[in-house]
Amino acid sequence: MKVKDRVAPLTESAGSGGAGSGGVPKPSLFESDGFQYYTVVDKDPLITPAEFSLRIGGLVEKSRTFTFADLQQLPRTRLVRDFQCVTGWRVKKVAWEGVLLRELLNAAGMQASAGALQFLSSDGAYTESLTVEQAMRDDVLVADSLFGQAITPRHGGPVRLFVGPMYGYKSLKWLKEIAATAEVKPGYWEVRGYDVDAWVGKSNGRSDLPT
Repeated sequence: MKVKDRVAPLTESAGSGGAGSGGVPKPSLFESDGFQYYTVVDKDPLITPAEFSLRIGGLVEKSRTFTFADLQQLPRTRLVRDFQCVTGWRVKKVAWEGVLLRELLNAAGMQASAGALQFLSSDGAYTESLTVEQAMRDDVLVADSLFGQAITPRHGGPVRLFVGPMYGYKSLKWLKEIAATAEVKPGYWEVRGYDVDAWVGKSNGRSDLPT
């Protein structure tokens, strides 16, 4: 299947100290690919592609469930973007591949009363949110490939969210469920003081260059 490339201009980090960083756990390791690793639970979920399923429900016309194989049959998009963490580190030229979130939302059909999406992780603790308008962007991806390889559990695989223009905490790992809601429901870190609209360089008291 043909993959549509969406390669954004890549930038150097120009960040300064950010608000709310006091509540962030220290990373347990530094990955060789430049990513620092954070978790809010004791043990990562271990889900194989064969076991994976993603449910879309809530304020939709028809609830849908997608398997890993289903995602492979949908139009594919490749995004190359810098990945910026709100704590200050940045990984340049990260190549993600998957399905645009809006493809899945359109398949379920958004009800007129739906104004936001809530994302739930298989870790049982982490949640995130976007407005419907944000979710329909062409740089928001349900990703199953990182640097041309299957996404490992350590990186949130087999399937995770990638929100290109926002800080990394919006890119929920181990994606399990999407619920369409009337209003935004603040996510795990947002109820702990982080900004809900986490645009890189325009939120959380930081001045990073956009991704």
